Amino acid sequence: MKAMSHLRRPPLLRLLILQCQLLGLAILASAVGVNYGTVGNNLPPPKKVAQLLQSTLIDKVKIYDTDPDILQAFANTGIDLLVAVENSNVTSIGKETSAAEDWLSTRVLPFIPATSVVAICVGNEYLTAGDDKLEANALVRAMQNLHAVLVSHGLDRKIKVTTPHSMAVLASSFPPSASTFALTLLPTMTSIVQFLADTGAPFMVNAYPYFAYRDNPSSVSLEYALLGNATGVHDPKGYVYTNMLDAQIDAVRSAIAALGFGNRSVDVTLSESGWPSKGEKGDSAATPENAKTYNTRLIERAQANKGTPMSPKDKVEVFVFALLNENKKPGGVTERNFGMFNGDGSKSYDVDLSCQFCSSGGEAAAGKFGERVETTAGTAMRGPSVWCVAKPHAEERVLQAVLDFCCGPGGVDCREVYQGGDCFAGPDKVHAHASYAMNIYYQMHGRNYWNCDFKGTGLVSFSDPSYGKCRYPQQ
Repeated sequence: MKAMSHLRRPPLLRLLILQCQLLGLAILASAVGVNYGTVGNNLPPPKKVAQLLQSTLIDKVKIYDTDPDILQAFANTGIDLLVAVENSNVTSIGKETSAAEDWLSTRVLPFIPATSVVAICVGNEYLTAGDDKLEANALVRAMQNLHAVLVSHGLDRKIKVTTPHSMAVLASSFPPSASTFALTLLPTMTSIVQFLADTGAPFMVNAYPYFAYRDNPSSVSLEYALLGNATGVHDPKGYVYTNMLDAQIDAVRSAIAALGFGNRSVDVTLSESGWPSKGEKGDSAATPENAKTYNTRLIERAQANKGTPMSPKDKVEVFVFALLNENKKPGGVTERNFGMFNGDGSKSYDVDLSCQFCSSGGEAAAGKFGERVETTAGTAMRGPSVWCVAKPHAEERVLQAVLDFCCGPGGVDCREVYQGGDCFAGPDKVHAHASYAMNIYYQMHGRNYWNCDFKGTGLVSFSDPSYGKCRYPQQ
């Protein structure tokens, strides 16, 4: 688009319509999430982790507790956090609402809104943990109690309550169209899915094609497990699967539908999936090459907003497992080597996490945690200066409405992003032009975090987003 057609100054009526759209549109971003575990004694501090992720395409981070250092580190980063209730605390929170209130008041409320908490994961693979002390009914009650407390605080639209499951909750996963939940779990799963449908929360599942291949290498194609198989695997109902992960996701969809919720909206989120770069002796699948292939394809899948053969229009949010290798994690060698990064911050293998519109241009993803990163804007280090830019995966039509608002009733002087201006060239895209306008609006209004929200499309950056002759003003 050569001319600034996306920056035409609209008449007053159109501006008012755009303002209404800006206030009412939901953000349909192609998010890429990551799981951030901390079972290690050689891991970088949370602040360095947060700094690194601001320079990558990762915009959601799922943790396994409510570590206050992590919650504080991600304040004002523009990265959403999913926090968790540990399995050992589920029973107490499930007993009474006051326990849920105490948990929320001490673990989460002190950190918001500066830290963007968007979900509470109640337990992790709770129903298949194999612990006799964990009560299935306590899980449902804990979810209900936490949701009730969020409602009382007016936070139920912002923070959803859910629980991640392993694939073991299914009676079988193939063929996908015939999958159901395990018979012993049917009452509990019915209650959980009912709760999710009523509250608009996603059904979370941890799915690992790696384990299926490792345990059955003679019957499972490696390429099928690595998310690529041109020939495909056929389901009796006509669906064709070119990778095992899509088949696993659709198996979950079928199990949900079999409960009678086929006409209710329950999104499926891939809460964990990854591939180890190192395994036990004789494990030929756990290699850096295979890990790179799987996670590269997984990230590309997440960015493409792809559905599955059974539901091609329903995108699946993805959380890669994991960010870091955790050297103190119990279990075999693979359990400690799912990370994309080592404890010292170096890459376990080369996966491209860069993004064009992140706070440091994505270049920090090529280095280690805490390294100085040379960019066209100088050295990207934290300091007193802050800017407001568009989130890398914000939907373009929403950013267009943001741009029209800022350059119209928002009072921003947008001459620099018109043709001939210093910020018109370079990335001639709505993303870049919206970032420039959003930053000026943010600086004009006192650099309060809420002035960089723009219906969830903006994030505060501590790195100068200026490039070439295009300079982003400061207050």
